[in-house]
Amino acid sequence: MLSEVERAVLAAVDDALIVEQLGELVRIPSVDGTAAESEVQEWMAERLREQGLAVDHWEIDLAEVTADPEFPGMEVARSEAWGCVGTLGGDGTPGLVLNGHVDVVPPGDLALWPDGDPFSARVADGIMWGRGTCDMKGGVAAVLGATAAIVAAGIELRRPLAVHTVVGEEDGGLGAFATLRRGHTGAACVIAEPTAGAVIPANAGSLTFRLEVAGLATHGSTRTRGVSAIEKFEPVHAALRELEAARNEDPHPLLEHLDLANPLSIGTIQAGDWASTVPDLLVAEGRYGVRLGEPVADARAAFEQAVATACEKDDWLRDHPVKVSWPGGVFASGLLPDGDPLLDDTVQAAVDAGAAGVPAVLGGPYGSDLRQYAAAGVPTVQYGPGDVRYAHATDEHVALAEVLHCARVYALLAVRRCA
Repeated sequence: MLSEVERAVLAAVDDALIVEQLGELVRIPSVDGTAAESEVQEWMAERLREQGLAVDHWEIDLAEVTADPEFPGMEVARSEAWGCVGTLGGDGTPGLVLNGHVDVVPPGDLALWPDGDPFSARVADGIMWGRGTCDMKGGVAAVLGATAAIVAAGIELRRPLAVHTVVGEEDGGLGAFATLRRGHTGAACVIAEPTAGAVIPANAGSLTFRLEVAGLATHGSTRTRGVSAIEKFEPVHAALRELEAARNEDPHPLLEHLDLANPLSIGTIQAGDWASTVPDLLVAEGRYGVRLGEPVADARAAFEQAVATACEKDDWLRDHPVKVSWPGGVFASGLLPDGDPLLDDTVQAAVDAGAAGVPAVLGGPYGSDLRQYAAAGVPTVQYGPGDVRYAHATDEHVALAEVLHCARVYALLAVRRCA
């Protein structure tokens, strides 16, 4: 049964304001590495100040942060980046952190978007369409709605509630890394990533790899004098498919619902510079899944060993081994400690806020900032509006009813953990 305070905060949730602010957020085209990343953080800082939160809005020292040995990587160039943390009520360590990233991936071919504008925030039949609606400005708007409801209901918090909005999540996790390094932490964290109604206490990780396969150039009419880098990639690719199969034989129980818990995929291949020349170099890049609980160093070692073994079996590659490197972001895995009450608290808040049923508890196969909070000793789960299948897609959208429901879940959690 809901307490009087809980009923008051649910009644104070302003649905119209949440939808309005979500539209404003989506219309800021905060693509990674663009000036709009900073613009959206300024917008967030202003909204939090308007609600009465104490706001720390600071320019991240990129030189200092990227020089840190633990920096998780960055895949786009940035001349500046900003952090934003709002804190409401109480003293000491926040009882709860509500986290959301405000950067979005590029929209791609504009002609593929239904109205040609990926940032229109078009609403039809209770759904908002556009880049970032699902991943994850819908969740950020729900967080704003939750804090606004707590303020409007006049609820005094015994422990602080913190809101962390971060940039650079899509390309490594710059924003969360800088926020935690600045000293912003909490007793627990909920990340408002899209979870399709489930509660996610664990994420597998991922790494970006680059393979450089050497060949020997010659005229295409005398190709047997040379060595095609494309042909030499074939046994390496086969070895990677075998590695993927082996790494998926015994998935973690939280990932058993997936057809492939730890995917390995080749994303780009570049080879050759002339049609009638045997190519002397192939460069392939791809995404490699890190198993739950697996150290990143061990994951890399398994990959490199598979490539080395394939090279040893080939006369050419034995003397010209494939070069393996690891560009881009480092997404380690992350896991909520067994028995931590945050999981049950989040499930119960979802039920009490009107979820259609008891949320499933599942692991996610993708990297997120969950692993950074977990590594900092902050128990963390993900629960938010939208379905990750539509993230990064040209039909990206979120059901507004899910956004409004999540605002109520966050408000209940905040009251129960902080009031």
